[in-house]
Amino acid sequence: MTSITPTLESPVPTPEYKDSANIGGLRNHLLVDVVLRVILFATALVAIIIMVTSKQTQMIPVASSLAIPEAAKFSQIPAFTYYVAALSVACLYSIITCVLTVFSVVKPKGSSKKLLVHFIILDSLLLGILAAATGAAGAVGYIGYRGNSHTRRNKVCDVYASFCSHITVSLSVSLFPSVALLHLIWHSVIVLAKRDLEQRRRYMCAKVGHGPPTKL
Repeated sequence: MTSITPTLESPVPTPEYKDSANIGGLRNHLLVDVVLRVILFATALVAIIIMVTSKQTQMIPVASSLAIPEAAKFSQIPAFTYYVAALSVACLYSIITCVLTVFSVVKPKGSSKKLLVHFIILDSLLLGILAAATGAAGAVGYIGYRGNSHTRRNKVCDVYASFCSHITVSLSVSLFPSVALLHLIWHSVIVLAKRDLEQRRRYMCAKVGHGPPTKL
């Protein structure tokens, strides 16, 4: 009699798949991040240039037949100095983070989760600094334009019209860096959420032994 030996069935291999589409989507997000940081740098630099070139000299009468030249410049007002310093920090920060983002695009697997978390924290911190600087400079500019009778502050924009025009344009342009930072924060949060969701889907698919999840 011939003995029949049972044969063990080989387990069905779980199909492997590459998440090249996910990496490509992540790189697209990083390219958007680079564009936003370039906008942050360009708008902050323009606002700085307009502010530092706002100097204006006018002849101010001090007597009936005597007038002396008086210059108005941003360095005379601490709020404007803080404003220029904050925008300068934003320019330097945008250059550093843009270089890091470009390196992340070049990397095969894209940026790390830790880098995105650091970007969210630093972008939020810089957004607060820029918002405070813009608010302080705007308050001083408003007093210079309208004056304040309660604190006996006279308006000066009727005398230094060019100086006040530079301040107004610079403050208007400085809103764009804040908006760019806000979009950068939202963008980084969305990328992190998508990566966490994709990791959970891949884990569940590997756990049940199915193939790759369908793309939403």
